[in-house]
Amino acid sequence: MVAGLNDAAPDDAAPDDAAPGYDVSGALRKEGLSQADYDEICRRLGRAPNRAELGMFGVMWSEHCCYRNSRPLLSQFPTSGPRILVGPGENAGVVDLGEGQRLAFKIESHNHPSAVEPFQGAATGVGGILRDIFTMGARPIALLNALRFGPLEDERNVGLMEGVVAGIAHYGNCVGVPTVGGEVAFDPSYSGNPLVNAMALGLMETEEIVCSGARGVGYPVVYVGSTTGRDGMGGASFASAELTEASLDDRPAVQVGDPFLEKGLIEACLEAFQSGDVVAAQDMGAAGLTCSCSEMAAKGGLGIELDLDRVPARESGMTPYEFLLSESQERMLFVVKPSREEALMARFSRWGLQAAVVGRVLEQNVVRVLQNGAVAAEVPASALADDTPINHHELLAEPPAAIQAHWRWSEADLPTAGPAGITPATGERAGRPTSWNEALLALLDDPTIASKRWVYRQYDHQVQANTVVPPGGADAAVVRLRPQQGQGSLTAVHRGVAAVVDCPNRWVALDPERGGLAAVAEAARNLSCVGAEPLAITDNLNFPSPDTATGYWQLAMACRGLSEACRALGTPVTGGNVSLYNETRLPDGSMQPIHPTPVVGMVGLVQDIRQVRGLAWRQSGDAIWLLGLPLVEQGSASDPSAHSPGLDDRVGLAGSSYLACLHGLSTGRPPRTDLPLERQVQAFLRQGITAGLVSSAHDLSDGGLAVALAECCIAAGLGAAVDLAPCADRIDRLLFAEGGARLLVSVPASQASAWEEALAGAGTAVPAQRLGAVSAEPLLCIAQGGEDLIRLPVAELRERFEQAIPRRMGVDLPPTA
Repeated sequence: MVAGLNDAAPDDAAPDDAAPGYDVSGALRKEGLSQADYDEICRRLGRAPNRAELGMFGVMWSEHCCYRNSRPLLSQFPTSGPRILVGPGENAGVVDLGEGQRLAFKIESHNHPSAVEPFQGAATGVGGILRDIFTMGARPIALLNALRFGPLEDERNVGLMEGVVAGIAHYGNCVGVPTVGGEVAFDPSYSGNPLVNAMALGLMETEEIVCSGARGVGYPVVYVGSTTGRDGMGGASFASAELTEASLDDRPAVQVGDPFLEKGLIEACLEAFQSGDVVAAQDMGAAGLTCSCSEMAAKGGLGIELDLDRVPARESGMTPYEFLLSESQERMLFVVKPSREEALMARFSRWGLQAAVVGRVLEQNVVRVLQNGAVAAEVPASALADDTPINHHELLAEPPAAIQAHWRWSEADLPTAGPAGITPATGERAGRPTSWNEALLALLDDPTIASKRWVYRQYDHQVQANTVVPPGGADAAVVRLRPQQGQGSLTAVHRGVAAVVDCPNRWVALDPERGGLAAVAEAARNLSCVGAEPLAITDNLNFPSPDTATGYWQLAMACRGLSEACRALGTPVTGGNVSLYNETRLPDGSMQPIHPTPVVGMVGLVQDIRQVRGLAWRQSGDAIWLLGLPLVEQGSASDPSAHSPGLDDRVGLAGSSYLACLHGLSTGRPPRTDLPLERQVQAFLRQGITAGLVSSAHDLSDGGLAVALAECCIAAGLGAAVDLAPCADRIDRLLFAEGGARLLVSVPASQASAWEEALAGAGTAVPAQRLGAVSAEPLLCIAQGGEDLIRLPVAELRERFEQAIPRRMGVDLPPTA
C-alpha cells in the first residue's frame, strides 16, 4: 500500500488543500517560472504543487525542453519526404539510405554549460548527442561540431576555446567515435557566451527503430547506466536564461561525463535493442528523470510510476527534487517486456553498468513518483510534456530601424578601388593604402576564414577506419557506410554518407531571412562539392532573448528563410534544438546578445566514395571554372546604368568578410540566394563528378573568389593562373564579393571536350566561365586584362592561413608538409 499526497508524506509533498510550505516567489525565480505559470500549474493540479513538482514543471516548461517561444515558428518547417522515416519529436531523425540502411542524425547545443565549465560542458554535449543516436538503435559513426567564440585577442576567449576543444576531443576520442568535421567562427558578440553545437550520425543496427513512447500497461521500467548524483541540478532551466556573473559561477549546473562508461553503454544498449526485449527507450539528458518519465508517458499516452528508493544513487540523503532534476550523465530509461528484465539487467551488469527495475507503466496518464513508500509527486504527463505553455509574441510589421539603417548602405560608400589596391576609411587599416596582396593575406589571417588545423588535429578522425576525407580536405565530411554489424562483407563497400554544419552568422545578423536561407543553401552546396545528394537537415537555433521585439523578429525571419530553402532544395527538417537567451549581462547591467546563429546540419548520400572530390587541385594544367553566378552580372551594383531589378543583390560586398576585415564594417543587406539556380548548379556539379569530369570542387563562401582560389592552392601545393576580363565592376567586388550558387571546379585536360559538351547541354540554366588553369609553380596569380592584381607564393599563403589561430593563442603548430 502506497501513501498518498495527504498521508505521511515527505517534506517535498503537500496535501491538496494546504499552502505550498515553501517560499513560492523564491522558488519561481529559481525555476524560471512566472506567477502566471504558477497559477496555471495550480489550476491543472487542482492544488498547489509541492517543491519537487514545481521543479518538474520548471524544467519541463523551460524553453530548453518545451520550446515555449519557438514552437509556433517550428511548425512551418517541411518535415516529410520520400526518405524520411522519423521526423521531429523523437530522440533523433532517421532517413532511408536504401539497400537496407538507415541513418539517424541530430544536432544539439551545450552553450551555457560550456560558458561556465568549457571542458565538461563541451564533453557532456558530445555524450548527450551520442545518446540521442544510439537510443534509436543506431551505432554512432561520426561526430561534427559548430563552435562560436569571441575574438582570440581576449585571453578569456582563448581559455574558453582551449577548454571546449579539449572537452570535445576527450569525449569523442575516448568513446571511439570519429570527429570528422565542423566549423568555427569568431565575433565579439560571442564573448562570454560561446556556442557549442554537437552533431552525431549513426547507422541503424536494429530491424525496428527504437522509439520513446511507453507501451504495455504493467510493463517494468528499467534504469540503466551510471548512478544518480547531485551534478547538473536544474541544467535545463539554467540553459533557458541569460548568462550573468552569478550564473557563470554556477558550476553545479554543469554535468560531469565519463566517455568510457558511455562506450559500454553504447554496446550494452545495442545488444539489448537487438534482443527485442526493449519496447521503448529514452536517454536522461536535460531534466533527467523528470524528462525521460514524462516524455515516455506522454508519447505513449500512458503513465509511469517511479520509485526513487530503487534508483541507483551515488550520494545519500537525496530528496525527490534532487533525484528528479539531476542531470547526471550516461543514464537511460527503458520499458521492457515482462519477465525479460532480469536477462536485460544481467546484460548490463556484464558491461559493468548499473541496471535496476525502478517502476512500471500505468494506464493513467500521470507521472507518479514514490519515496519511502509515499507519493512524493504526481503530475499529469501531458501537462509536463505535451500541453505545455506557449509564449505568444507580436511580430514586427517592418524590420527594426537598426536593420533598415544597415540596408541603406551601398558599395558606393566605399573608397575607390584601383588596380593597386584600396585605402580603407575605417577600421584598423584606416588611411593606410592596402594592396590586393595585403587584402588577401589579411583575410587568410582572419580566424573565421583561417585553417582550423589546431582544432581538428586534436580530434581522432580515423577511429572506426571509415573516414574518407580528412578534416579540412573537402567542403563536407564523408564516412564509408559499412554493412550493419554481422551482415554482409566488409569488402567492396563503396557507398558513403556526407555531413556538414553551416551558418553565415554575420549575414543572419544583418538579414535573418536571407541568412537562414543561405545557411541551408551553403550546406547543400558543400555536400554537392563532394558529390553527395543532399537528403535532410537537423537545425540548432541559437538566438538571444525572444522577449524583445528585435529578438523575436530575428528568430521568426530566420525560421522563414530556413523553411523556404528546405522546401526549394528538397531537404526536410528531421528535428533539432532551440537555444534561446544566448546573451550576457554586462557589469553595467546592459545585455550583450549573440549574433543570431541558426546552424544547419545536413546529411547527404554518396553512391561511390571513390568519386568523392576534395577542394585541392589535382594536376597542373587542369582548367579552373566558375560554375553558377558569373563574376559580373548585367545590372550589378557597381554598374547602375545597366540596372536590372532582381539581379543586383545576388552577389555583393554587403555583410562580407572583406568588409568586416578590411574596413571594420558589418553592414549592408546580404545578397539573396537564387534557390532555383542553386538547385540547378548543384545538380549539374554532382552529375559532373559522377561522370568523372571534375577533379576538384569548392564553394565560394567567406572571402569570395580570391580566398577560394587561395584555399585550393594551399590544399594542393599547386598554383593557379587566373585572368579576369576587364569590366566596370569594382575590383574588390570581383575578388571578394560573396553570394550563393557559386562553385569553383577544376577540369582535367582529358575531359575538357566532354565538360564543354555538358555545359552546352545545360544551356543558360547553368552559367559557367573559364577563369584560368592550375599551375605547377606554387604561385597564385590573379590578373585583370593582363595586369596583376594578386601575385603571392603558395608558401606565404599557407603560413598566414595555418598560423592565424595558433599565433593568437600563443601556441606552436608545426607547418604541414
